[in-house]
Amino acid sequence: MNIRTQFVALQTILIKETLRFLRIWIQTILPPAVTTALYFIIFGKLIGAQIGPVEGLSYPQYIAPGLIMMAVITNAYSNVVSSFFSSKFQRHIEEMLVSPLPNTIIVLGFVGGGVARGLAVGGVVAAVSLFFADLPWRHPLVTLAVIVLTSVLFALAGLLNGIYAKSFDDISVVPTFVLTPLIYLGGIFYSIKMLPPFWQTTSLFNPILYMINAFRYGILGVSDIDIRFAFVIILLFVAVLFGYSLWLLRRGTGIRG
Repeated sequence: MNIRTQFVALQTILIKETLRFLRIWIQTILPPAVTTALYFIIFGKLIGAQIGPVEGLSYPQYIAPGLIMMAVITNAYSNVVSSFFSSKFQRHIEEMLVSPLPNTIIVLGFVGGGVARGLAVGGVVAAVSLFFADLPWRHPLVTLAVIVLTSVLFALAGLLNGIYAKSFDDISVVPTFVLTPLIYLGGIFYSIKMLPPFWQTTSLFNPILYMINAFRYGILGVSDIDIRFAFVIILLFVAVLFGYSLWLLRRGTGIRG
């Protein structure tokens, strides 16, 4: 298969995956905006008034980057896991795998759809955030790099969940029992400097902490961790999950029985 044909195939998968969530935008894009507004009202205004400034910033300002990143992570993940498992359930993923289409194109296509949804929702949530907090966007390039790489990372994680899932129940296990706790313990609503030493050290083993703090640095210019190390962590996870996804597709894990 030549490069032009591969490009057309990739473009086709991307369009399919993007239209998939755009057609039902009331279910995919609107709910995170409503949820974020509620977070700002309850945590930012009501509880935040009792907490006071964090790192010299108002509480709504401080939590805004974390809320944006939470929406990006959950939507990039859920888009791919549901789409890929549906492809398995309807058995048309097998047609892709037996075709001359490289597995790399398949992975990039599904991941690209997850990234598109993650960025679309992130943009909407960021717009909602502006009604509640002043966001100076200190380092735009860092902000863009972090949000794109994080979308890629969790789109890949969603793909892995979709590969291993054997039923519709399986695609909700990881988000419920792994992803959600890691997100809420990733420093969205607090600085790890506010924690006792033991929990500060424990928090450093949570990879989402690095993504949220790097994104917060890009927007607000403050971070609990070294930004360079955060990028190393994110890039390392992306490389490992991408390679592992290709390996699983090559073996036919979860597809060919």
